[in-house]
Amino acid sequence: MSPLEALAVLAAGVGAGTINTIVGSGTLLTFPVLVAVGLSPVTANVSNALGLVPGSITGAIGYRRELAGQRERLIRLGLVALLGGATGAVLLVTLPSKAFHAIVPVLIAAALVLVVLQPRLSRAVQARRERQGTTAPAHGGALLALGMFVASAYGGYFGAAQGVIYLSLMGLMLDETLQRINGLKNVLAAMVNGIAAVLFIFVADMDWAAVGLVAVGATIGGLIGARVGRRLPPAALRGLIVAVGIVAIVQLILK
Repeated sequence: MSPLEALAVLAAGVGAGTINTIVGSGTLLTFPVLVAVGLSPVTANVSNALGLVPGSITGAIGYRRELAGQRERLIRLGLVALLGGATGAVLLVTLPSKAFHAIVPVLIAAALVLVVLQPRLSRAVQARRERQGTTAPAHGGALLALGMFVASAYGGYFGAAQGVIYLSLMGLMLDETLQRINGLKNVLAAMVNGIAAVLFIFVADMDWAAVGLVAVGATIGGLIGARVGRRLPPAALRGLIVAVGIVAIVQLILK
């Protein structure tokens, strides 16, 4: 890797760490750059997964105030995320590389629709609960757990726009603000990337120079993303989620 290529990977890591903390989809920056500097798609994917872990951690630390009072929820959904992430990592090394390509754009598009409609849907669901005299499950219930498992499996497999899917699912099924959900998303994404990376170390080839560069960049980006993301009003954050998701869909289709 030449000095210029190394600088490009580092810069992509900063951008990915920033975007991942605010929304998700940082892989759309780092993965193409890693492939462009000569890594095979699988090596780029597994190196990227490990490299992004520190950025997810710094992003989660930056959102620590929003995580207050969510310990039990984090434990429950964290176990689901770990199981899903491990499943996705196993699928990556056993299935053809194009196995998810057809369904992923549709999955992201559905997530974007939920993000846009989430305030209206949440009000409708709340009104129905009030009429029936019921309350929302504190941690989203079985349906959220199932959705998060599938999203985490996808994250362990590839992960582009995983954060968008997380935000849409939790935004619809949890009675929380978008910023508190975003903090939760950052921790869960770190868990998925972490468990996938641990498995990849034993069964796949890593490019450790790429891992280091992405890790340094993502760590910086995670700190930047937390400072920026926490200041965004809900409407702006929702608009950014939709914009990033559309870019993800376009890029995946054009592949």
